[in-house]
Parts: sequence; structure tokens; C-alpha cells
Amino acid sequence: MDLLSWLGQWAFAPTQWLVIGLAIALAYIVFGIAGFGTALVAAPILLLFMPLSKIIPLLVLLDFVAAFGNLLPSRRDVSRPELLRLLPCMAVGCTLGVIFLLNLKSDLLLLLMGLFICSYAIYSLSIKRRPAQLSALWAFPMGTVGGMFGALFGSGGFLYAIYLNSRLSKEAARATQSALISCSTVVRLGLFAVAGVYAELPLLILALCLLPAMALGLWVGRRLTLRMSHETFVRLVTWLVLASGIALIGRYLSA
Repeated sequence: MDLLSWLGQWAFAPTQWLVIGLAIALAYIVFGIAGFGTALVAAPILLLFMPLSKIIPLLVLLDFVAAFGNLLPSRRDVSRPELLRLLPCMAVGCTLGVIFLLNLKSDLLLLLMGLFICSYAIYSLSIKRRPAQLSALWAFPMGTVGGMFGALFGSGGFLYAIYLNSRLSKEAARATQSALISCSTVVRLGLFAVAGVYAELPLLILALCLLPAMALGLWVGRRLTLRMSHETFVRLVTWLVLASGIALIGRYLSA
């Protein structure tokens, strides 16, 4: 039996495979630079081919591999007190997000995803400087909402970044964020597995097929960090993300 037969309802044409592969590669270029944001980039494109309730578990599988690859070189810089403060809240948020993702109607998820992406992009474009130091109490809402957004939309990392960047040095914040996202992928992976999402063989095969595109994206992203300003690249990607969010809202309104 060939690969397309295994993929069943996701028997993509060659041009569709190309678009999906490019979306994954671009998403992991961003991940290689910023440490998060795969769903913000990939989901608007992948929604042309599959529902959000399949896209997020797919990206969680790929994030699981990518996040641990990012964590290993910087694990010594991880702030354990901040990590332990955020982890329980993140786990609660992930649980809520998975429940919403698997039970909300697909058209409502489309609208919510568009609004979420646009809100994130507008916030990112409006921020010009490092946030003032936040109280440790902010770990509770940031961790919970970040976990919920991570499970529901595949990207809560920007909330962790806001909190950690206000409290830690750049190196410690990035390392702690990588550790937190690694833990988040494990929690989400477990929740999706318990819910039976990964019982579908086509989803697992699709993730396996997209591993080379993910690896290419990470490789390019890590090299771009040596040649381009982090802020410049993230700003360019944020404009792309904003356009994607507006397109999703337009799709919902025209449906």
C-alpha cells in the first residue's frame, strides 16, 4: 500500500504537499529564531487542508522534537524557580485548552484562531521596548492562559516570553522558555494521547513525513540568527502573521 493510501482522507496532491512542506519549514525557521510561534505561521496555511483540531496535535508532535533540540544546548541557563512557578499553571491551562479544542465547533475555532493571531500580531508590532519587571504573581495568569492558548491555538509561548523577559536576563529567559515549552509539549502530547487523537495512524504518518521540513526550518532559523537581527526578522514575520489572521477572519465571515 502506498503512502497516499495510508493517509486516507489526507491524500494530498503534489502541489499541496509542497505548500504544506513550505508552511512547516517557514514555521520552524521562526521557531529556530524565536523559540515559539509554529502554529501562528503554519496553522493559517494548513487550515486549507485539514481542521484545526488535527493541526494542533500535528504541530505538537513536531514541536516535541524541536523543543528538546533547542533546550539541550542551553539547559544550564534555565531558571528553576521561575520554571517551577509556571509549570503547574501551564498544566492547568493546557488541560482547559485541549477540552475546548476537541469540543468547540470548527467554524468557531476558525474565528477564534483569527482573532487570537491578529491580537498577538498587533500587540507584538506595538511593543517597542522591554517590559518593566513583573511581579512573580503574574506567573499564575500568564502560565494558565499561555497553557490554554498553547493547547487551543498551538502558541502560548509569547505570554511566557513577556513574563520571563521582564524578570530574567536574555539568555536565562530564552533557556527557561525553551524548558517550559518542552514541558508544555509533553503535557499536551499526553493529553491528546489520552483523548485518543494519536490513535489515528494517518496523523502520525503525516508528522513523520514532515520531519525533514521541520529539520530544514530549524537549520535555516539557527543560521539566520547569525546573519540577521532577531528583532528585524520577528517583525517581518509578525506582519505575515497579521495578514494570515485577517485572512482567517475573512474566511469565517464569508462562509
